[in-house]
Amino acid sequence: MAVELIKQTYRPSLNVGQVYAAPYGAAGAAPMPIGNVLELDLEHEEDVQTQEDMTRLGGGIHAEVRRVKAVKFKAKLVDLNVVNLTRAVLGTAQAVAGASVVDEPHVAARGGLLRVAHIQPTAVTLKKGATASSATAVTPAGNFEVRPEGVFVFPEAADILDGDLLWLSYTYGGYASIEALTTKAVELALTFGGLNEADSGKPVVVDVFRCSQGVTKSLAMLGKNFGALDVGGSVLMDPTRQGAGLSRYYKMSFV
Repeated sequence: MAVELIKQTYRPSLNVGQVYAAPYGAAGAAPMPIGNVLELDLEHEEDVQTQEDMTRLGGGIHAEVRRVKAVKFKAKLVDLNVVNLTRAVLGTAQAVAGASVVDEPHVAARGGLLRVAHIQPTAVTLKKGATASSATAVTPAGNFEVRPEGVFVFPEAADILDGDLLWLSYTYGGYASIEALTTKAVELALTFGGLNEADSGKPVVVDVFRCSQGVTKSLAMLGKNFGALDVGGSVLMDPTRQGAGLSRYYKMSFV
């Protein structure tokens, strides 16, 4: 069967499938699916050196040496989950447990936002006064509105003036927080488990043994289209793979 496969000529390719990633060199770390990936490409960059043929008229090439200068990978990720986002912005992720906040201090600016320390506040109470202990409650009606990002003070707030000292108490649920550009590019081992739709759904598996993922080219926060992370990086040599005929970069297997 393997011999017949090697001799096969007809093999169009149109793949779908899952992409898995694991930290490179992490013993026992299982490759985990990263979600829907619209594009996954490996690109080769060559260094070509030529020697001109000077022996006769008309020129041409007498000798040529080609070497692969670099192998790059690029991917378009459309599941903007915590892991993908953290890697794409070279960030540090933190799971913040829900809790309560009492008398968080703010200074009023009518028509402006009181950006609270935690997102999606609930059970909000607002007081104003020189100190938290002496402050008096302010009702929401005609004064403010609670939003996921904080408390918006109406421009025409009846009981709040610019410069008033405000004290916010609220509760919040658990959420994820990512501090961007706080770490170096991550090194990953990638596996693509594909199915070739143009050839009866036959499996295609590609293993990239070691690659360095760079920061995303852009991070769209507002737009008419679905968000996506365009990421890429370099396929690096994996020194742990030794032996004649073994690639230290990537391997393709298919039926």
